[in-house]
Amino acid sequence: MNCRGCGTELKLPLIDLGTAPASNAYLRAEQLTQAEQWVPLKVEVCEHCWLVQTNDYTQADSLFDADYAYFSSYSSSWLAHAERYVGEMVERFGLNHDSRVVEIAANDGYLLQYVAARGIPCLGVEPTRSTADVARARGLEIREVFFGKASATQLREEGWAADLMAANNVLAHVPDINDFLSGFATLLKTDGVATFEFPQLLALMAGHQFDTLYHEHYSYLSLTAVNTLCQRNGLHVFDVSELPTHGGSLRVFVQRQGGHHEVQPSVDRKLEEERAAGVLTRPFYATLAPAAERIKHALLAFLLKARAEGKRVVGYGAAAKGNTLLNYAGIKPDLLAWVADASPHKQDKYLPGSRIPVVDPSRIAAEKPDYVLVLPWNLLQEVSQQQAVVHEWGGRFVIAVPELTFL
Repeated sequence: MNCRGCGTELKLPLIDLGTAPASNAYLRAEQLTQAEQWVPLKVEVCEHCWLVQTNDYTQADSLFDADYAYFSSYSSSWLAHAERYVGEMVERFGLNHDSRVVEIAANDGYLLQYVAARGIPCLGVEPTRSTADVARARGLEIREVFFGKASATQLREEGWAADLMAANNVLAHVPDINDFLSGFATLLKTDGVATFEFPQLLALMAGHQFDTLYHEHYSYLSLTAVNTLCQRNGLHVFDVSELPTHGGSLRVFVQRQGGHHEVQPSVDRKLEEERAAGVLTRPFYATLAPAAERIKHALLAFLLKARAEGKRVVGYGAAAKGNTLLNYAGIKPDLLAWVADASPHKQDKYLPGSRIPVVDPSRIAAEKPDYVLVLPWNLLQEVSQQQAVVHEWGGRFVIAVPELTFL
C-alpha cells in the first residue's frame, strides 16, 4: 500500500491487531444467525511524511452508513466541551449574525446547537442518515454528503463560504485526506478559519492507546503530518493547543495560504516536541505492539481470575475503542456478561465480533456486579460519577488501558 498522504510506499509497520469487524457495526438480534465480515486491522507508518495509517480493507460508505450508531450527545462532558468551543470561537474571531459557520461531521447537532442558539447562521455536513436526522430534528440545516472539494465548491456556490469551519474527530476518518483538506481551502473565506480536533499521536504512543485503532480511523495524526498535509492542500497552520479530550488531543487552527493570522509560537513548540520525542524516527513506533500484548494479557488474567472466583464482571460504554480491545483479546460474554450504554441507539443490540449484549445502564444497579469495566477509559471520571451507586455494594470500576487499574 502507498501512503494516502504523499503516495510513498509504506514499509514501516506500527501494529497488527489481526482481524476485526467494523467497530460501529452493532448487531440486531436477527443478525446473530448471520456471518460478520472480519478484515485485517493493520497500521503502518509513512517514512516520508510520517502519516500513520490503517491499511485499506474497508470502504467509507460501508462504515458510515444509514444505521451508524455513534451519537455525540450522550456524553455530558463532550457536550460541555462543544459549548465551550463555541463560546471561545465567537469571542476570538468576532462571530455574529453576519457570519457563516460550517461544521464537517456535524453528527447529531451536538455542537451546532450552541451556534444556532447564538443566532449565528450555521450548516452541518454529515453523511450518516441516522445522526443527520437527529440534527434536523433540532432545527439544524444538514447536508447529507461526504465532504470534499466537489461538495465544498457546491456549498460555496450556494452562499456558504465560511468564516469558521469546525471539524472535530473527523480528519482521522477520511480515506482521501487530500481531497478532504482541499475542500476546506475551497469553502473558507479569504480570512476564514478552520479548526481540526483529533487525538494526537504522542498521546496514543505514550498511553499505549492501541484500542483507538480501528477501521473508521484511517489516519493517526501528529502535528508534523497535519502541517505537511495542510501545506500540500492550500492551507496554513497558525496555532495549536492541547486538549484533554479522548485521552489527549490537539486543536489545530488553519487558514488559507496567504491568510492574515500570525503564526503563533505554539506551532514551532509542538513540532519541536514531536521531533524530540522521535516522531521522525523508526524506533518511536516500535513500542506499541508489545504494550498492546501486555494489556491484553493483563485484562484476560483479571477476567479469568474473576470468573474462577465467582465474581461478576460487566462493561460500561459500547465504544468503538472497546470493540477493538475486546476483539483483539478474544473476549466473549462468558467473561464479560454485558455492556451498559446510555445511548438508546445501541441498547438491545450486540457488540460487533464479541456479540456481547448492550443493555440500559439501569441494569447495573439491578444486578450489582462486582466489577464494571469502563471501555471508554477517557470517560472514567464521568462514568464513575454517573454510576457512583456501584460503590454502595462494594463494586469497583476497572480500566484496561494504559494499564489495568481499579478505582
